[in-house]
Amino acid sequence: MIKYLRAILFPFAILYGLITFLRNKCYDWKIFKSQEFDLPVICVGNLAVGGSGKTPVTEYLVRLLSDYKIAILSRGYGRETKGFLLADDQSTAATIGDEPLQYYQKFPEVTVAVCEDRVTGIRRLQDQHDLIILDDAFQHRKVKAGYQILLFEFEKMMHRQFMLPTGDLREAFGGYKRAQSILITKCPETLDSADQYRIAKQFSQFDESRIAYSSIIYSDLQALYTGNTMQDVRVSKDVTVFLLTGIANPKPFLAYLDGRFDAVVPQQYGDHHRFSLAEIKALKSAFEQHPAAEKIILTTEKDAQRLLDASIKDLLLNLPVFFIPIAVKIQQKNEIPFNQEILSYVSSTTRNRTIHQAENQ
Repeated sequence: MIKYLRAILFPFAILYGLITFLRNKCYDWKIFKSQEFDLPVICVGNLAVGGSGKTPVTEYLVRLLSDYKIAILSRGYGRETKGFLLADDQSTAATIGDEPLQYYQKFPEVTVAVCEDRVTGIRRLQDQHDLIILDDAFQHRKVKAGYQILLFEFEKMMHRQFMLPTGDLREAFGGYKRAQSILITKCPETLDSADQYRIAKQFSQFDESRIAYSSIIYSDLQALYTGNTMQDVRVSKDVTVFLLTGIANPKPFLAYLDGRFDAVVPQQYGDHHRFSLAEIKALKSAFEQHPAAEKIILTTEKDAQRLLDASIKDLLLNLPVFFIPIAVKIQQKNEIPFNQEILSYVSSTTRNRTIHQAENQ
């Protein structure tokens, strides 16, 4: 069925590919202008739609560059607002998006902002910060980021990829040549050398030393609603897990849970899905009617941000609701060069900026 659907949509994929090709060429030929900035701007992006792991990679960069005053600038996908907004204690997933809200809650020392126009956003932030991390802006070519990290999911690299709407690619695969670093995400913990060779061959016009491989680290369960005694439930292998997700690719998360719990009842929705009260009520009803003596509701860290809405929280507050934070682990042989490239870029750009500012005083 998928094969026939791809055949039907293939002409539209050709048209979409032609449009994106011409758009990129207009930027390459400087017909369309890209704005450069004198402070370090790091872009974390991908070629495929959703699910590549941009959020944990952005968090990895925040920890790596903790000596600098950082701003994270995102579009704020799924928010109900428009324009430039700074995250604050009144922010919700509805006002700034789930990923920016997650950044704000995890890193209080970091400025988190949202703006559809990244040029405007950077201009609003540049004077008060040492560097800016752009979340999901590889195709936003109005900004010429100084350092671009392009993410590819390991699983998708094992198969042929197609342009939208036939496949998931936002632009032709050759767009990888604009990146300074490529990171293969969600790899198995033990990575086969043959798989690495197969992946590296697909980037024939890229320095292999700038290709790094990473896997996901899952942390311990954390209670979503603090102060709720229901969160003290014993969590063991025989607990029944009601899994609520609204992410692009839940497969790695499901695989992890299948190895940890005997029974997982998935409730899956599309990426950035805004959970309705009816959906949460249905989840609560199914949970309460299930005969298991030991049971919990579990979600991802990103999805958890959308469960903090007051109306949803009222429904779930007296239930054992948990989430699992994740982090990125760079393969040991790649970690030092990957980190050093980024640190060197930030250091040299910051030094040049300081010299330039001194000369203009």
